[in-house]
Amino acid sequence: MTRPATARRIRLVLKPATFVALALPLAWLALQWVRLLAEGGGGLGVNPVEASIHHTGQWALRCLLLTLTVSPLATLLRLPTLVAVRRMCGLYAFTYAVLHLLLYFGLDRAFSVAELWADILKRWYITLGMSALVLMLPLALTSTARAIRRLGARRWQRLHRLVYLTGALGVLHFWLLVKGNQPEPLLYGAIFCILMLARLPRLRQSAADKKKAGHESPA
Repeated sequence: MTRPATARRIRLVLKPATFVALALPLAWLALQWVRLLAEGGGGLGVNPVEASIHHTGQWALRCLLLTLTVSPLATLLRLPTLVAVRRMCGLYAFTYAVLHLLLYFGLDRAFSVAELWADILKRWYITLGMSALVLMLPLALTSTARAIRRLGARRWQRLHRLVYLTGALGVLHFWLLVKGNQPEPLLYGAIFCILMLARLPRLRQSAADKKKAGHESPA
């Protein structure tokens, strides 16, 4: 068990380090666009718009999977202090997902609502991606301590289980988007499945506790 003083020191280092680490991909992307506009070059290749859309989408999924990793990792390492960065990881996932959509909507579809809506209806991977983003919105809006107090811990926890469905939709979105037999979507899918399997004992215990409480409650 981590001592309180040690836990505070870990949080003081862990939270800023996580913030900076997860901001680096966005800073890299901004730098490439500065180089592209100033020098006509950079690391985004021949199609910088498509590269930027894929970059933000991949980091949205990575941050989402990282969010799902925090709790099992904290349990495995017996280091509950790690949970302090879970909300930050989730908010970064939402930020990258919003940027992913804005880049696609703005640079690829020229802010045409009609074209975006047509894509949502016709292309399954966009349907799934938009569904994931819509589910992430209430999670981001209720990520504060004030929201937890207003909703109550139990209702808040039930709402935030939407992150599991969001993760599944994000993995499917990426898998359908990537063409050919490439290992990256399979890797993300495997990671997601492992993270869900790691939660099964806790979810079963929670269901058993609810069932027991229902039997014990007065009629």
